[in-house]
Amino acid sequence: MIRPTILILRWHVLDPRTTIPHIHTYHHHHHHTMKVVGLAVCRTGADLNEPLPLSINNDLSSFGYFQRPSVKEMLLFLTKTFLKRTEPGQRQSVEHEGYVVHCYVRTDGLAGTVTTDVEYPARVAFVMLGQVLEDYTQQYGSDAWSVCTTPESLPMGEAGDEYVTKYQNPAEADKVTKIQNDLDETTSILHKTIDSVLERGVKLDNLVDKSNDLSAQSKMFYKQAKKTYSCCVVS
Repeated sequence: MIRPTILILRWHVLDPRTTIPHIHTYHHHHHHTMKVVGLAVCRTGADLNEPLPLSINNDLSSFGYFQRPSVKEMLLFLTKTFLKRTEPGQRQSVEHEGYVVHCYVRTDGLAGTVTTDVEYPARVAFVMLGQVLEDYTQQYGSDAWSVCTTPESLPMGEAGDEYVTKYQNPAEADKVTKIQNDLDETTSILHKTIDSVLERGVKLDNLVDKSNDLSAQSKMFYKQAKKTYSCCVVS
């Protein structure tokens, strides 16, 4: 059986001489395209200026090798930017250039994001987040995470990687979530654009410019990707 070739047109920079985006092709071993690209667990709280990342697990295999460091930095930047603007107890999904950052802040201040493509069902992403945060508190008690001040110093490790892998196929994950029914259909999920999440007059471009999480290379990557963003994912 011939492995399907998946064409990815995500965040790729256009050649100035042509209107056709560079197409990245790669052979995928699975029957479905990549869906979950990032998982982050963070601490929020009044003692922090911005959310503190405790644990990060990404699957960046759908990006070119040289893009991965910049994509990783952008995922962390978006996680912190959007979680900072998510109220305790709130679930919101924020779309950014073909991706959605699903944000959840628990009332105890533990928070997380799952970043997926736009097709990925938000309900499944939030079930995953709820379970991840539950597991996280089993792994690290609140006496550990609630006072942590060093970024990424309480990692989930393999357990986080397993979540990212397990939830790649939302149909499979959805079977699990239907049985568990962790997230009631009535639970409100706010679907927001970046403009509606940011304060009036605040632009993501300005936050990118000021960010200490992004290297100069990643800031350039963001600007180029924005200029030439193509929202098509062909599979």
